[in-house]
Amino acid sequence: MFFKDRRDAGRQLAGRLSQFGTHEDVIVLGIPHGGVPVAFEVAHALRAPLDVFLCSKLGVPGNEELAFGALADNDGRVLDQSIIRAAGISPEEVQQITESTERELREQAQLYRKTRPALNVEGKTVILIDDGIATGSSISAAVQALRQANPSMLIVAVPVAPPTTCSWLRTKVDSLVVLYAPVQFQAVGEFYRDFSQTPDREVVELLEQSARFKEKH
Repeated sequence: MFFKDRRDAGRQLAGRLSQFGTHEDVIVLGIPHGGVPVAFEVAHALRAPLDVFLCSKLGVPGNEELAFGALADNDGRVLDQSIIRAAGISPEEVQQITESTERELREQAQLYRKTRPALNVEGKTVILIDDGIATGSSISAAVQALRQANPSMLIVAVPVAPPTTCSWLRTKVDSLVVLYAPVQFQAVGEFYRDFSQTPDREVVELLEQSARFKEKH
């Protein structure tokens, strides 16, 4: 067991990211739900702005677990044309699924940010944070979608991930920061004493608290 809870993991992770505390252009993005408490502690330590990064896979009709692409609420969209062809998905279906997913992401954005606009990441150093990575498929989709927004540097930082996932993920980002990469890895939750779900309410509270902190400083 490496972490008491996500906040503890965030404080430990912040120690490994301390060199970015002197950068003026750093933005911290947490992946809801569980990545936000981790990201909150990192943003607080670095005195950096915090936002959520909302991204959803685009599922193959009838086999939604298989993704033919990903969509982010910054309008970044990634499509896997080989899966689209193999599954026989028409351009109309791609558009329909994209529009439906866009609506869901807009609803999430309104829930989490209220009236605050999303942070502009273009030309910024972006630290994308989750509470851990297992296979890496979700974070890979998020990275590809986030690239569409043209950050100057993209760093993925997580408390724990298996070595195999770390190896190929390093080829997709400018920097990967992982506190622990245990060979024996079954699920992210096994490395936390408390891995209870992070409710929407907590995500909203942490984002608001971080925004107030930035206004004062």
